[in-house]
Amino acid sequence: MKGGIFLLSREDFIRISLETNLFFQRIMKEHLFFIETNLHPVEADNIKEANLLKKSFEELLNETVMLANGAINKKAIDSNEFVTPYTLKVEEINSKLTGASLDTDITKDELKLKSDPNFNYNQWLESCIININQRSINLLGEVLSFKKKILNLTLECKISISLYPELLKHIIEEGELYLEILRALQNKTLPKKTLCEELNFWNHIMGEHGQFIDGMLDPTERELKKTAKQYAEIFERLVKECIKVSQRQIFNRSFNATKSIQGFKQDSTEGILACKIKSIIPPLLADHVLREANHYLRLLKMMCR
Repeated sequence: MKGGIFLLSREDFIRISLETNLFFQRIMKEHLFFIETNLHPVEADNIKEANLLKKSFEELLNETVMLANGAINKKAIDSNEFVTPYTLKVEEINSKLTGASLDTDITKDELKLKSDPNFNYNQWLESCIININQRSINLLGEVLSFKKKILNLTLECKISISLYPELLKHIIEEGELYLEILRALQNKTLPKKTLCEELNFWNHIMGEHGQFIDGMLDPTERELKKTAKQYAEIFERLVKECIKVSQRQIFNRSFNATKSIQGFKQDSTEGILACKIKSIIPPLLADHVLREANHYLRLLKMMCR
């Protein structure tokens, strides 16, 4: 304990850092892939920058995976927030369809990750994790600047990109959360948030996923669009009502809504992979938002312990 703040033990610092990086490093590199593949050829310099930043996060993720084997929680592995049974296939499909690279060897290694209850959380590993966290912080600074540049250019009508401005804002917010968590971890703590602050961030993210899915489905997919819109409205209400109802009630409603949208996202991912859903949703994006629901569900389960 330092100045009233409880410090993480070495084991918790290493494990939480690894789990945080395994989840967010993949999310960040996929954000860059989506930018890279949705810019038009005239934006060669921005496409190149997105690709270089993506590869930098792939290098970090590759290192993180090597350090993580044995050190992370079995529940984190089983949550499918790092990779799902679909991740490798959607990577292969998206890379083939776009011509943009994705390092699938990382995914193959992640699918082999194990948890060891007798793992030795030693000082050497702690030093490695401090280094990984700091390099992720440094790279995040570059990535956030790049994302904000793309958003501003889009809003000023100076570039054309096949991504909603709100989606660009959405991926900036996720990067900022990751940065906040890493900075706290480097001080051996976690960000101090109220329950509403914690729930509202992810409920907002889940609600926007509903909006984006609705907007990217073909107009003929009326039932799926209706369901996606309903999820957007449910999560929007949860954000608005967080401070008006009891903590137990808002927690239970958030859990039930997230469990439900997770099933919807899984079904959608399978439908898109089987080419049974008409949409402009890339298979990788479907898997991406499924992993985020998996992550939020694990956070919710940890909160109710």
